[in-house]
Amino acid sequence: MTNDKKTSVLIGSLGAVVAIVTILFVWLYSSQSDLIEQAYKVNTELKNANEQLKLENEQIQLNNEFMVLDNQFQAIENQAVKIVVNDSITAEYEQAKKKIEELRKELKTEKNKSAKRIKELQGEIETLKGILRHYVAQIDTLSKENAGLRAENEEIKNINTELASQMGLVTQEKKVLEERMELAEKLNVTGVTFSALKKNGKNEKKITKAKQLKVMFTIPQNNSTPVGVKNLYLRIITPEGTLLGGVGSFKFENTTLQYTASKQIEYGGEEINDISIYWDVNTALNPGEYLVEIFTDGYRLASRRYMMKK
Repeated sequence: MTNDKKTSVLIGSLGAVVAIVTILFVWLYSSQSDLIEQAYKVNTELKNANEQLKLENEQIQLNNEFMVLDNQFQAIENQAVKIVVNDSITAEYEQAKKKIEELRKELKTEKNKSAKRIKELQGEIETLKGILRHYVAQIDTLSKENAGLRAENEEIKNINTELASQMGLVTQEKKVLEERMELAEKLNVTGVTFSALKKNGKNEKKITKAKQLKVMFTIPQNNSTPVGVKNLYLRIITPEGTLLGGVGSFKFENTTLQYTASKQIEYGGEEINDISIYWDVNTALNPGEYLVEIFTDGYRLASRRYMMKK
């Protein structure tokens, strides 16, 4: 083989190799580009899936925060029922509560949210949290004010109770003093005696033969008793329970009593001895226990029982 032929064969072989290499290079380059493109596509899909998963997680967290926020509002609302809340605070609370309901509905109806919308919702949650903190602070302030008012009312109630108790004591003491004054003004009688008399005025031992009955007593000195004319009323009750006499009547403790005999005296505050009241016997008298009572100025001065013989 000549040199020219060898050269031609070598050149042809080299050309074939170059062609094969070129074909391989083109094939490898093309395959690599496809791989790169596929890898980029897969990476993009993974990134999008990751972003979507992140958004879903943030959406779940957002929904949980709404639930917590709603529970907090509900707890505050229950607390607010116990105190007086002004209209502006109530309106602010109702508006925030309505906003929570709207956002929760949005989360339920639209499952997939963009990152922008998620961020907007998070911002709205922070705003609602701020409203909640303000509402809690207002409620706490009102609670403290109401607690102070309750304590003040309780103190006033205790003071009123104490004053009422003191007034009751004063009223009772006044009543006691009035009763004491009334008793102090009352005339007293001492040495009350009851006797049957004969026609000549001497004592008669037998009540059945008495012509006259006599009650005698002493009125001691009493500077508290108003001076002036005193009407003394005598009541004599027989053993049978019958009032002797019954010639007139007088007032005593919201009632009217008949009396046996009466006597008028002038009382100047000094002691008066041997005051006698007589009753002329005009009916048959029986032996037994006789009741003698003396009254004046609406008081019963004496009530004595005497056993009279036959």
